[in-house]
Amino acid sequence: MPFAEIRDQRFHYEDTGSGPALVFSHGILMDQSMFAAQVAEFSVDHRVVTWDWRGFGRTETDGEPFSIWDQVDDLFALLDHLGIERAVFAGMSHGGYITMRTPLVAPERVRGIVLLNTNATGLGPDEQLAYRQMFDRWMTEGPTDELCDTFGHIIIGDPPLNAEWKRRWQARPKDQMRHAITVTIGVEDLRPRLAEVRCPAVVVHGVDDVAFSREQAEATARAIPTAGEPVWVPGGHAACMSHPRETNKAIRDFLAAL
Repeated sequence: MPFAEIRDQRFHYEDTGSGPALVFSHGILMDQSMFAAQVAEFSVDHRVVTWDWRGFGRTETDGEPFSIWDQVDDLFALLDHLGIERAVFAGMSHGGYITMRTPLVAPERVRGIVLLNTNATGLGPDEQLAYRQMFDRWMTEGPTDELCDTFGHIIIGDPPLNAEWKRRWQARPKDQMRHAITVTIGVEDLRPRLAEVRCPAVVVHGVDDVAFSREQAEATARAIPTAGEPVWVPGGHAACMSHPRETNKAIRDFLAAL
């Protein structure tokens, strides 16, 4: 089980296959294992890196607050540790927040970005309040059946997958993700800066996503000069898990065009 001790944290990651680097960043409440179908698909001709960012999976942190920009620096430090100079970055939901910032921090290291069911605008005031209330309950009461069912519907929307991740959530320490939640809820609207992105980009979005709407996906794509129209796939917020064949095809088509 590989770990990288960097930036005063101990990050868990998986490094599979060989070839051009393809790096996946997971969403809130998830971990690197959510990309199992993508690792299986792309490790045949790519070096695929997945990681658990602070607050999730097997990564061990110092417990201090951090920002979304710290997470981008964490990711580049991990690539330094692995000897990877350039990569295509892919991220789902909050992982997309990280991914869309990589070309703003180190454009020379980014071959392209794949934004999976994410949103450049951040959350509106009402959404922030609603999520803060739900996560405050999680911190105090723990991952109750009701909360897990609610988040399963929002994030995954597939009954067998919902049940598996509910089991995982209820096995975790309830306050492990406290600082990560603050980052997710408070992330800023990045659209004004996305005009700076010059690398190839694609927005891939599940048509039944109840977390981020089609309009938000379209707004993200419009904000990135190189993105073009979104690629629509079946499934909801975690379409990469529930509908991996269609999601992988969208990613494969993007990689082929680089």
